Amino acid sequence: MTNNTQYRSNTRRRRSRRKKHRSTASILLITVLIAAICVAGVFAAIYFSGLRYIRINTDTGGFIKFFGWVAEDNSPLKGKIYLSDGGTADVDMEIGSVVYSNGDIYEGELKNLLKHGSGIFKLKSGDIYSGHFIDDKITGNGHFIYSNGDEYEGPLVDGKREGDNGVYTWSDHAMYIGPFRDDMKHGKNGRYIWPDGSSYEGDYENDMKHGTGTYRFANGDVYTGDFQNDIRTGRGTYTWENGESYTGEFKNNKMNGWGVYTWPSGRTLEGLYEDGQFKRTEPDTGTGMMQP
Repeated sequence: MTNNTQYRSNTRRRRSRRKKHRSTASILLITVLIAAICVAGVFAAIYFSGLRYIRINTDTGGFIKFFGWVAEDNSPLKGKIYLSDGGTADVDMEIGSVVYSNGDIYEGELKNLLKHGSGIFKLKSGDIYSGHFIDDKITGNGHFIYSNGDEYEGPLVDGKREGDNGVYTWSDHAMYIGPFRDDMKHGKNGRYIWPDGSSYEGDYENDMKHGTGTYRFANGDVYTGDFQNDIRTGRGTYTWENGESYTGEFKNNKMNGWGVYTWPSGRTLEGLYEDGQFKRTEPDTGTGMMQP
């Protein structure tokens, strides 16, 4: 009798333990299912709300990552962009605005989250550019206002002054009109006007007067001729305000070599000049003696 009672008691305990195991497993399974449904619900809510992550590869080999809201065609609308150089920005395609983490601000046309078309770019340095962009680069015709008061209007390539018919105005009101190359005055028929009224019109090379040109001084003097590295060197004619003139060779901004000095009366003096001074009328024969 006692043995039968003990057997039935053990059987009931085993059944109870099995029920508890099944109950625990069921709870865990239900918990996992609920969690999965919640996660799926969150992602579904995010998706249907228009939030997306998009990566765009650029033509220059870099990339732009976007996380934010998109339009119906899945194109970026408003959110944050992450640039391949490590920078970030807040973008709003509806108003064409990009606020960069370095303090720069752009307002204008965009293409694939890049500055493209017409816009205004306000740099942290204080410089302001308004004009054309191509693939995020300042390229095309535009207007730069620099923080130091200088201004430039004309063609640019990749942020540099490049092309014909550019106009650069300094804060002291000096002005250059003409061709540029690689951010420097370079080419034919450039014109520079100084605040005192003096001017130069002619050839430039690597930001210097080089080639032929005409320099008009504020006092009325005029030089027309050759320049080398910003200096009157070569052949030319210098005419003083009083009517006197010299035509001949120059070196280091002075009469140097054979030339003719002419007075308003018609009198002339032809000969050799050195360091701006007349030396002799006979050419040097190379023997150390003057020609008879």
